[in-house]
Parts: sequence; C-alpha cells; structure tokens
Amino acid sequence: MRRYMLPYLWPVVTGVLLAVVILFALPEQLPNPFRDSTPQAPQSPAPVISTVPAAVEPNPNRPAPEIHQAAPLSRNKGPVSYSRAVEQAAPAVVNIYSSRIVERDQHPLMSDPFFQQFFDSQGDDATTHQRMLSSLGSGVIVSEDGYVLTNHHVINGADEIQVALRDGRETLAEVIGTDPESDLAVLRINLDDLPVIELTDSADVAVGDVALAIGNPFGVGQTVTMGIISATGRNHLGLNAYEDFIQTDAAINPGNSGGALVNPDGAMVGINTAIFSRSGGSQGIGFAIPANLAHSILDELVTQGRVIRGWLGIEAQALSRELAASFGLQTPQGVIVAGVVSGGPAAQAGLEPGDVLLAVDGEPILDARSTMSEIASIPPGTSLPLTIVRSGERMEMTLEVGERPLPAIPINEEVPGQRDS
Repeated sequence: MRRYMLPYLWPVVTGVLLAVVILFALPEQLPNPFRDSTPQAPQSPAPVISTVPAAVEPNPNRPAPEIHQAAPLSRNKGPVSYSRAVEQAAPAVVNIYSSRIVERDQHPLMSDPFFQQFFDSQGDDATTHQRMLSSLGSGVIVSEDGYVLTNHHVINGADEIQVALRDGRETLAEVIGTDPESDLAVLRINLDDLPVIELTDSADVAVGDVALAIGNPFGVGQTVTMGIISATGRNHLGLNAYEDFIQTDAAINPGNSGGALVNPDGAMVGINTAIFSRSGGSQGIGFAIPANLAHSILDELVTQGRVIRGWLGIEAQALSRELAASFGLQTPQGVIVAGVVSGGPAAQAGLEPGDVLLAVDGEPILDARSTMSEIASIPPGTSLPLTIVRSGERMEMTLEVGERPLPAIPINEEVPGQRDS
C-alpha cells in the first residue's frame, strides 16, 4: 500500500510548501474580500499649508461682530478663615442657664406613719418633695442697654436665669417678655461695656450663602460651626404658630437654641431655634428665626410687653379637591371654617362653621398658614372684607379684626423631639 501512495505524497507536500511561500512572500497578489475593490488613484503629495493668514482688505461698512464676552473667571474662592466674623459676633453670644423647682411625686408608702419614722432622724431634706431642673441654651446681646434675644423654650417656666458672657462675666437676667407663638423671648442684663451684635436684613439672605452658627452645644462652651443657607421661608413644620424659618446645614445641637446664625461679615441673620432630627443630634437640617422677624418681636416686647396680632377667631381647615367639589367649587381654593370662637370677631360678623373662606381683603387664599400670618400683621380694629361661600352661594361680608389672645398652651411644647434643646 505504501509503495503505491509514495508517488502521490511528494507532489502534495511540495504544493503545500509552495502555497505557504506565496502566502507570506506575496500577500498583495492574493484577492482580499475586505479590501476596497475600487481602483485607487495615485496619491499626490500633501499640499503645503501656509501658517501666515491671508490679508483681509478693511471694510469700514462692515459691522463689528457681536461677541458674548464671558465674565472674568473669579479667583475669589472665599476667605480661608472666618476668624474675623467670629471675633465680630461671638462676644455678643451668651450662654444661658435656667433652673426651676418642680414638685416631685411622693411615694405612696411615705404617707404611712410607720415608714415616716425611719426618715425623721435624717432631717427635713429627706422628706422634701421638690427637685431642681436645669437647662441650657444660648442668647444674643442686641443692644447696649443689655437686651438679650433668645428662644422662649430656653427660659420657659424658669425660676432663675443666669447669663454667662464670653469674657467670663456672669449675671442674673430679667425676663422682659416672651412670645410663645414665635418662640422668642427678650431678657435684660445689667452690665457695663456689653458687646453688641449687628443685625442684617434677613430678606437679603440667599440660598448658598455661608452661615456660621454660634452657641453653647451640650454645655461644652461656646462653639462655632459652619455651613450654608439651605432654604428660606420654611413653614408647615409644626413647631410654631407663625413660621418663616431660615434652614441651614451648619451643625446645630442641644444648647444652640437662642444662639446666633451669622454671615461671613459677622452680622446676625437669624436666631438658631430647632433641628430636624431622628436621633436628637444634628443631621444637617437646622432652622433659625429670621433677624427681621426677631427684631420686630423684640421691639413689641420691649415697648408693649407683648406681641399684638390680628385675629379672626376661627378654626380653619384646608380645602381638599373632594371637599371643594362637594361645595360646588372648581378648584380647592380657600379654607373651610371648621369652628368659630364664641364672642370672637368672626362670630360677631356672622361667620358660621361650614362656610368656605375664599378671599381676605380681595386677596385669594392660597394657603391657610400664610393667610393666618397676613391676618396677624393687621392691626386690631381694622375693618376687613371677606369673600365666602355658604350653601353654594358666594357672599361678601366685613368684620372687625380683633387682638389674638395669648395661647393657653405654649405652641413649642406640641412637637417633642424636634427642638434642639
């Protein structure tokens, strides 16, 4: 068998070797399915491009092109240090220590004469049913006369209030007035050469502005934290009756209440008031009362001893789409009068529960809380036109604005866990 195949083996081996030689030595002579089959024109040498632009003949009638010139790149990245702002503001920020005596519940066994005989020999202190509660906060000296702004909840119910300055001086403070509905209070101290903070127009505060929070967190001593203004005009938080908060991510912790929120110039933009926290510590959502509002409350408490606000004497409820449809309204605009205070301005004017209040003084009601704040700014005794819907009929009436009475229960006690102290 091998003898017969030997003559055919050598031609096959020779052909394979020849094919390998041709494949590697002359590949361009072989057909290529991926090569462009279009005949290629001979390539000419690349043209030489002159780097000198050709001269353009001047034409005085040609208008100049309008170029959108970008502003110069700002190299001002902000100050490396805010120590000057702190030096300006921090001396006017004080630590406030308040204390009050509360009655301690007596154990039922203490009323038994048998058990009382074991405590008689220890003196009267053993049977004392009172204890001292202390709390800490901050405040801001706003005038050379010794007026100090702080939060109502910092000094609420206190029997004694002690104020400690940054320079080491300490003194007792007198309460000039409080406003639970805005959570502000005014104290007065009697010391000479007091440092005073400057107030800025909080209406000019913008989101993104740098903010410094100065206060006494956890009682460790005066501390400064930095952040930015996160939002303005915050409300619907359930903290106060009248809310217009500045939100910041500067760390605010227990003890910062009543301290100052200042700008990089050291001027106060707000009074630190509360935090939104699930743990009790700072989570980057803090709230401050704007300086403009604090200033107006300060003036009224000092000059009048109370804050005078307009009042209608109604309990308002938000109007949903379903309720609006039931009253025959196309849009959920306005509020429902859920209740009327007996003898109040609304009751005297004839408002009834179930009426839908659409407009106040010709202005449509878009938000119940905003409308309440606007009414609060109206002086008592002012005649106020109202637009209502009663039983599907649109009506106009006028009432005389009354003075809002003081709340029976402090507003800031209603939402535990959101105050920072």
